[in-house]
Amino acid sequence: MKLICIGRNYTDHIKELENEKPTDPVVFIKPDTAILLKKQPFFIPDFSDDVHHEVEVLIKINRVGKYIDKKFAHKYYDEIGLGIDFTARDLQKQLKEKGLPWEKSKSFDGAAVIGKWLSKSKFKDVNDINFSLKKNEEVVQSANTELMLWKIDELVEYVSKYFTLKIGDIIFTGTPAGVGKVFADDRLTGYIENDEMFSIKIK
Repeated sequence: MKLICIGRNYTDHIKELENEKPTDPVVFIKPDTAILLKKQPFFIPDFSDDVHHEVEVLIKINRVGKYIDKKFAHKYYDEIGLGIDFTARDLQKQLKEKGLPWEKSKSFDGAAVIGKWLSKSKFKDVNDINFSLKKNEEVVQSANTELMLWKIDELVEYVSKYFTLKIGDIIFTGTPAGVGKVFADDRLTGYIENDEMFSIKIK
């Protein structure tokens, strides 16, 4: 099982971090050890003073595929989820300045929250899904999947050029604007439409 993550997939988030708009999806991998265990709090790691939340819509791959054409991509997932890509922003900045890979800042233990799953059939259109993140009952991130630069089926097509997709693989589809630092005792709660998908405590 692998976690395939997409960066810079929402224009407003690209602007807030002053990044360059990519011509192709930005792709990185998190190992399965990055998954935060169910009902466990997220512990801020001792190597960072600036960990940010990044809420993202997820899809779970349901069959093996390689070089998947976009028109067939919808056959390769039937569940939609929500998660968090935790990022040690200070460490990421240091690594980027040195031209080094980001993995230490994105793929550490507990850096991937995976909430519950909803059947794709619940949605009329996967390119029109509202999702949000509350921090201590205040909405800090809110968007719709229609705002993605690369839509879900386009991501399945693109990613499968480089990686064989296997049953159980999860694609994190990118985060909108509103990312921010987390602090001990914060509570993060994620929603797709009106469904609560996860709720975690920060330690």
